[in-house]
Amino acid sequence: MSNISIQSVSKRFPNGFEALKGVSADIAPGSFTIILGPSGAGKSTLLRLMNGLETPTVGSVCIAGEMLGKANLRKVRSRVAMVFQQFNLVERLSVATNVLTGRLAHRSWAGSVFYLFRNEDMDIAREVLARVGLTDKAWSRADKLSGGQQQRVGIARALAQRPKVILADEPVASLDPVSSEEIMTLLREICDRDGITVVVNLHQVDLAKRFADRIIGMNSGKIVFDGSPEQMTQPVLRTIYQREGIEDDNSLDMALAYA
Repeated sequence: MSNISIQSVSKRFPNGFEALKGVSADIAPGSFTIILGPSGAGKSTLLRLMNGLETPTVGSVCIAGEMLGKANLRKVRSRVAMVFQQFNLVERLSVATNVLTGRLAHRSWAGSVFYLFRNEDMDIAREVLARVGLTDKAWSRADKLSGGQQQRVGIARALAQRPKVILADEPVASLDPVSSEEIMTLLREICDRDGITVVVNLHQVDLAKRFADRIIGMNSGKIVFDGSPEQMTQPVLRTIYQREGIEDDNSLDMALAYA
């Protein structure tokens, strides 16, 4: 049984732009999937559909056999955690409090509004901060941390949610190579150790080939490749990164350099 099932999904925005065009994919539980493609390929829209941040114009998205819709949005989101490119931390709050916001979906309305957390939540926060190597930063303000450390806080917040799925949207786009390596290694370790399904949007072909079980290549709102890292040849990369009508494309050249 797939953990995520996307069936014939198209997404058209009010301005008429069609970000996704008949996309279908099944993602197995406990797998590590990376979605590659140039800017504007539809990667972020596809990821946001998996968490209900966007709704399909046509088609359906199911999480663990349950179709995503307004009636069950809160329930499904409690199982699906997001890691963002720009971290999405509350900078004036402590690291620990940011991590604890991952528990809000498991609290009552009043608890969510007033940031009321139980001892159980505090134990989880301590556990996940240890997992990401930030125990000593628990009571530091989030804005005092480096970019790599802030992204680790974002991952700890996702883990605190106790999710079945982690979706990471360009999680290393604003990080240096060393921090990028650390973040990808951490996400891979979480997938392997916890059995959490991880889906990551990336631009970096070299990281995709090293960390993924499966790579989905997108171009112009469609899936143009779906296979293993070993199948990522130069012709495949050309299919993923070639922009229609553009012969001299820097993104294509950079992708081919890592084939």
